[in-house]
Amino acid sequence: MTENPGRPNLLFIMSDDHAAHAVSAYGSRINDTPNIDRIATGGMRFDACFCTNSICTPSRAAILTGTYNHVNGVTTLYTPMDNRLPTYVSALHDSGYQTALFGKWHLGHGPGHDPVGFDDWRVLPDQGAYHDPVMVGPSGEERLTGYVTDLITDLCIDWLDQRDPSQPFALMCHHKAPHRSWEPDARHAQLYVDDDIPEPDTLWDDHASRAMVVQSARMGLLDLDPILDLKAAVPAGLTAEQEVRWRYQRYIKDYLRVVASIDDNVGRLLDWLDEHDLAEDTIVVYTSDQGFFLGDHGWFDKRFMYEESLAMPLLIRYPREVPGGSVCRDIVLNVDFAPTFCDLAQAGIPEHMQGSSFVPLLHGITPHEWQQSMYYRYWMHRDPIHDVPAHYGVRTHEHKLICFYNDPLDQPGANGSAEPVEWELYDLTRDPAEMTNVAEDPAFADVRAALTEELARLQRQVRDHTGR
Repeated sequence: MTENPGRPNLLFIMSDDHAAHAVSAYGSRINDTPNIDRIATGGMRFDACFCTNSICTPSRAAILTGTYNHVNGVTTLYTPMDNRLPTYVSALHDSGYQTALFGKWHLGHGPGHDPVGFDDWRVLPDQGAYHDPVMVGPSGEERLTGYVTDLITDLCIDWLDQRDPSQPFALMCHHKAPHRSWEPDARHAQLYVDDDIPEPDTLWDDHASRAMVVQSARMGLLDLDPILDLKAAVPAGLTAEQEVRWRYQRYIKDYLRVVASIDDNVGRLLDWLDEHDLAEDTIVVYTSDQGFFLGDHGWFDKRFMYEESLAMPLLIRYPREVPGGSVCRDIVLNVDFAPTFCDLAQAGIPEHMQGSSFVPLLHGITPHEWQQSMYYRYWMHRDPIHDVPAHYGVRTHEHKLICFYNDPLDQPGANGSAEPVEWELYDLTRDPAEMTNVAEDPAFADVRAALTEELARLQRQVRDHTGR
């Protein structure tokens, strides 16, 4: 007998910095994720899901509130979210859902910033630790013993076991991994030890056609800390090329090891649903707060509007309504999550939300008015670690136009002074790897003009009137 046949449960699993191209359901060349793939096999894979600001705190605020960062005020890592803002969690809770959050929060701590709308919560302070982490809850801090991915899942399962089965639940299982500094557990520490992980085709991108401010970013593999990030001193006598290859293998193997732990723990949660006869009536969502560069273009980290950073994995299983093995290629954004969750839960979509419910897409129906372009903005100009410039842009199915407006605009965490504006344009059909900037190519003058108009239209539509 299934529980809550009228209103579905929600299990929302979100990792941190898990690139779609490190999920085998997306055709990964470098790893297998059999348990995450179970969600795709039993549901829908979204091939054009994008974040509106590729950095942890702003993306999480956009997901929770269904609003862009200039509206919710969470523009950088140093702008904690005001917990009085309405969220999809508060909407579900007010409509009768039991709600809980375990894992990464990263939206600020203390009065005014702690999680609100949850019946129970335990979160990592800031980034938290991979081993024996401190977790913060309504009763204060507690140090747990074990590996963070296992512990977060343990907390989720314990809460599920103790919940009221007569009411639907909305559970947020939000993992720290695979965030830097990629510390695997003992069970996966030797995974890939005898393997050479395939290098990305764009590893040796020289960035020659990119904006000057992009070329000065400090996200190359040579910028990784050998001891903290790679856990080893650089061997003596390597050529420059050999060192890059060595660094890539050290980096990517630990990244994939922590992903393997996530996959195991996703399997634990899916098995729990099966064992309790709840799979049919539970919406299972797997995503990450943004993408990540896995040596692509010679980089690690995220922040840029390029595809590896912009694209989010999104897999949704809901057997009652979503055909297994289905694929959606329509554009979906992180601001669309909140209204979709409210819609699925029959909780009503709050008027303040700027995103759109993509429930029709889950049913294989693309509304006539569905978005054909998306707006992106990264605010944290010249952050002191990665030195990535402030930029905004528009992506359609065929093209991407990026404006590096290069102005800190007094944003918390932004640095430096205003610099000359630079533009990039990519033909995603002919150049999906974004290797050649054609912004100044006369053959693309009409495309650039049309995209410039579309960018301005989107800024008006989302009410972003801030800055250059």
